[in-house]
Amino acid sequence: MKAPGITHARSTSALLYLSGVSVSFDGFKALNNLSLLVEPGEMRAIIGPNGAGKTTMMDVITGKTRPDSGEVVFDGTADLTKLDEASIATLGIGRKFQKPTVFENHTVRDNLLLALAGMRSWYRLLTAAPSKAENDRLEQILSIIRMGPQQHMLGARLSHGQKQWLEIGMLLAQNPKLMLVDEPVAGMTDVETETTAQVLREVNKSHSVVVVEHDMSFVRALGVKVTVLHEGSTLAEGSLDQVSADPRVVEVYLGR
Repeated sequence: MKAPGITHARSTSALLYLSGVSVSFDGFKALNNLSLLVEPGEMRAIIGPNGAGKTTMMDVITGKTRPDSGEVVFDGTADLTKLDEASIATLGIGRKFQKPTVFENHTVRDNLLLALAGMRSWYRLLTAAPSKAENDRLEQILSIIRMGPQQHMLGARLSHGQKQWLEIGMLLAQNPKLMLVDEPVAGMTDVETETTAQVLREVNKSHSVVVVEHDMSFVRALGVKVTVLHEGSTLAEGSLDQVSADPRVVEVYLGR
């Protein structure tokens, strides 16, 4: 007997598989026969003009929006179109939204501790010392997000860029199989943007990542395969140089 939300109609080695996905809102097609394939261990950048369907695609993957048609398969067999947001998160898909949300009255370290898989309660956090395994994991994450020196700072005192890195660390602490990261460098300085690229490249050594972004210098710094969306469909895929040379991409996006 099949477990709920599991389909054997489509078995794939891809970590994330979207095929023929369409979503309409009041007659507007936000996604139009969208297909996308992300392999285990891959980092993929998603670009495209406003209204191209990037956010709706993320909403479909995380269960916030149900597609009208199409397949969305995660980790080989899980049919995401039949699962709710909580079940999808439990499967191992984590999402970071554009605006960072951290606990501003708690330190960087305590923010990360709260986010660790298993979510310790506030009471236990305040009354029990972290285990050696938890401390080791915290040190590892602090190193990845370049925030060891700031670990005892309150969230409220962090810069915009530091809050973004902390939230990436909080997502990493939950140890998802796939991290969805939405416009992580919006509002950042050039130095912060370069650091964010370094952080995500480090994260990608142990996690699959999908990054939605508008900043082309940041996408170039990531050095990964790029998917260009336009009017809810995949317009082009390849390296940034390859898609930048595509006349269709120049016309609808890069030439603006």
